[in-house]
Order: sequence, then C-alpha cells, then structure tokens
Amino acid sequence: MPATDSQPPTTGSPKGAPAKENLLLNLACNVFLPGLVLSKLSQPERLGPLWALVAALALPLGYGLWDWMKRRHWNLFSTLGIAGTLATGGMSLGGHFGWWKATALWFAIKEASIPLIIGLSIPLTLRSKTPLVKTLLYNDQVLETAKVAEALRHRNAEGAFDRLLRESSWLLAVSFLLSSALNFFLAMWLLKAVPNSPEWNEQLGRMNWLSWPVIVVPSMGMMVWALFRLLNGIQRLTGLPPEQLFRGQHAPRS
Repeated sequence: MPATDSQPPTTGSPKGAPAKENLLLNLACNVFLPGLVLSKLSQPERLGPLWALVAALALPLGYGLWDWMKRRHWNLFSTLGIAGTLATGGMSLGGHFGWWKATALWFAIKEASIPLIIGLSIPLTLRSKTPLVKTLLYNDQVLETAKVAEALRHRNAEGAFDRLLRESSWLLAVSFLLSSALNFFLAMWLLKAVPNSPEWNEQLGRMNWLSWPVIVVPSMGMMVWALFRLLNGIQRLTGLPPEQLFRGQHAPRS
C-alpha cells in the first residue's frame, strides 16, 4: 500500500535509537583479526611477540572506541569485552616488561572471571529495579514490553510472569557459568609455552579462535533456549501473537 502524506514511510532506526551494530565487523575486529595477528605475526622476523600483542589488542580497543563514537551507545558486552582486552594487555605487557610474572593460571582466571561475574549477577539482580535478565533477554529494544505488561495486567498474570522471569534468569545464569568453566579449562589446556614468547602469542591466538566453537556455541545455545522458553511463556500468559511481541513487527492487515 503506497504511503500517504499523513503516513510517511519510516526508514532506518527510530529517532533517538542507537544505530545497529555491524555484527561481521564486530567479529572480525574482536575475534578473527586479533587471533590472526597473534598466530601469524609473533615471530621475531615479523612483528615479534611484543608488537604483535600490541597490534592484536589495538584492534578490539580501536573498534570499541570507533563504534562508540559512531553509535554513542555502550552495551554490557562491549564494555566487558574492552575490560577483558585491557586486562589481557595489562597482564601480557606487564609480564613482558618484568612488572609481574604472567602465568597460564592467571590468564585462565581472567578468562573465566567476566562470564562468572555475569552469571552470578543475573539471579542476584532479580529483586532490583533493573534485573539483568531484562537487559539481556526481555528489553524494549527487541520486545514490545509495554504491550506485554498491559496484557499481563489485563489477565492478572503478573505473578506467573515473575516466576517465568526467574526461571529464565537461572537458565541464563547457567549459560554464563558454563562459559566461565569452559574459558578456564581452555586456557589451562592451551597455554603451555613460556609467557611473552612467540609460541605464547600463537597459543593466545589459537585460544581466541577456539573460544567460538568450544565456548560461544554451547553458551549461545543455552541462551537461545532460555529466550525461546521466555517467549513461549509470554505468549501463553498474554495471549499475544508472535507478530505483536517484537518491536517493529505488525499484525497483517485484514
């Protein structure tokens, strides 16, 4: 149906909403390129272990700053990713300059700490005004939360929805705790070389590559399951069809 003067077509994101992040560019700058630099450029005849590490760390940090300048929006995972990058860089460079002794155990603890913190925070924030599960799964950038809340009030189903949210929180927490454990054991299994050597950097790069099939895929699978259960529960409690749950979707006109 053509647009009329009273109903101009909408293009792009709603006014005031942050632009969508480029997922492929995110993966390239945060996963693939740093792993490639560490694996292929750490030899002394190329960049060497120190400058290969600096180049690998500059990629996610530079991407994070560029993305913030473009979208003016920080999300939880971007912030934690940059914090993890800074921690990795600080530990590696500190070991290189002799400020402290870098070991596989410290790297394994660092790799496990961020998903562990998130996993423990999810159930702990359930009674707060902003539960973490609402930021990660039930948020108004994706779902029509106002419409869902109105339908829940109309059906007197708010108590059942709170129970559903608690169940989803625990499933989500388990996915991050699984990620934490897998991060720890992957680092302990891979990091065997002398710290700050070319072989050490190559092992860091290999860990970066393997984190996706070994860690991200099973963790994301559990997160998708938690989201699927949450959406099914919301549909059951509200009676809303799927096209009315997601922001930007509209029911087909008769």
